[in-house]
Amino acid sequence: MTDHVATGGSNTGGSNTGGSNAGGSNTGGLSQNAGASYAAAGVDIDAGERAVELFAPHAKRASRPEVLGGLGGFSGLFKLKGYREPVLSAASDGVGTKLAVAQAMGVHDTVGRDLVAMCVDDLVVCGAEPLFLQDYIAVGKVVPETVAEIVKGIADGCVDAGCALLGGETAEHPGLMHETHYDLSATAVGVVEADAILSPHLVRPGDVVIAMGSSGLHSNGYSLARKVLLDWGHMDLHGHVEEFGRTLGEELLEPTRIYARDCLALTAETDVRTFAHVTGGGLAENLARVIPGGLVAELDRRSWSPAPIFTMIAQRGRVEQAEMERTFNMGVGMVAVVAPEDTDRAQAVLTARHVANWVLGSIKTDQSRGHGGHVELVGEHPRF
Repeated sequence: MTDHVATGGSNTGGSNTGGSNAGGSNTGGLSQNAGASYAAAGVDIDAGERAVELFAPHAKRASRPEVLGGLGGFSGLFKLKGYREPVLSAASDGVGTKLAVAQAMGVHDTVGRDLVAMCVDDLVVCGAEPLFLQDYIAVGKVVPETVAEIVKGIADGCVDAGCALLGGETAEHPGLMHETHYDLSATAVGVVEADAILSPHLVRPGDVVIAMGSSGLHSNGYSLARKVLLDWGHMDLHGHVEEFGRTLGEELLEPTRIYARDCLALTAETDVRTFAHVTGGGLAENLARVIPGGLVAELDRRSWSPAPIFTMIAQRGRVEQAEMERTFNMGVGMVAVVAPEDTDRAQAVLTARHVANWVLGSIKTDQSRGHGGHVELVGEHPRF
């Protein structure tokens, strides 16, 4: 493994997932033959060290004053201070099969942003401020330049989210993964005051649901998108698509919007009841997770038009609307439920932060459906 704890460590090894002391000069042991070596078995410690050298500058700029320590530690240290009754929040996620597009395009500096977004935008739903993130990069073969590009994207995302890249791990898996393949995962940790936690119990009838526009598919539904556009449609990732004004690959690799700071700005200036991060399951299923029993969120499709990428997938794959809405975000990446008197103020805050937003619907009383909250989509999109 290549341990990059605390902005770039020097402990490098291979596929020994049990610890960081997998490196050093003891690179035999894989065979009784005297000529055996770790490198011959497919793990290149030198390449791992070179990767650390390349990505260390990127990791260093994604920091916060609370980060303690420097290079080469076995864990990252973060000093928590300034809170009355802090509650820690944690979220783990990956990027999914969007990575297949990045690998096919040879573009590796955007999926790191996706990784950060998928984690920190889950944290902020309860009102937590993202503090730090730790990543895990599994590769078939360490190509230092590729790993550095990935970490650059992760660092970019952390800077956007205002959190530190506290550390991580890069593991080389020869024989398990193809040499050109990699997978990403991360865990983010945030903090919120105990008396400021956002939750479904704060939602009331009459509250307003505000949508925040997505930047595209984000990081969900790529198995279906790839099946329709690439496998069935035989579209070229490098081909220009008029509807997008760029290539298909560029459209599919558009990074996931990071809403963390936007949401925190809303909580600071308006009465936010809760948020819902729209990922797998789509708008209705994710919003339903924060709607208490006896209430329904009634959302109007007429309030927005999904981007052309959603229309293309639906038309070329003959995908039914219900399936589209359960698989993709359909243009809504994050939802805020706010007190009705703060609707205008909330929209002004988001507009000032250059976040596309609109009133999506409202919360109503509904005692007819038993336990749990519900979401109902009504009307039809102006263009879809």
